[in-house]
Amino acid sequence: MLKGARRYIAGVFTAASLSVAVPAVAQIAVQDGLINVAVGDVTILEDVNVGVAAQVAANVCGVKVGPVAVLGQAVDRSGATRTVCTTDQGPVRLIQN
Repeated sequence: MLKGARRYIAGVFTAASLSVAVPAVAQIAVQDGLINVAVGDVTILEDVNVGVAAQVAANVCGVKVGPVAVLGQAVDRSGATRTVCTTDQGPVRLIQN
């Protein structure tokens, strides 16, 4: 009888521990292929394709599109903001939407 009680109690504790909600450790970035472009504190493009955002940011900064597109993909993947260059109006940033 003692073994049965132990098994019952162990089962109850196991079930209780599985039903406890665990908060998310970090916010997961959604990879949807869309990002934002901001110059200074003004968002000039919102929810646009990474390629379009790279083209515009590269044009504003006077740099090649390829490296900016790689930065844009990294932003979409990680959720981190990346600065492409700094202009008189402020930093040109790629931001996760």
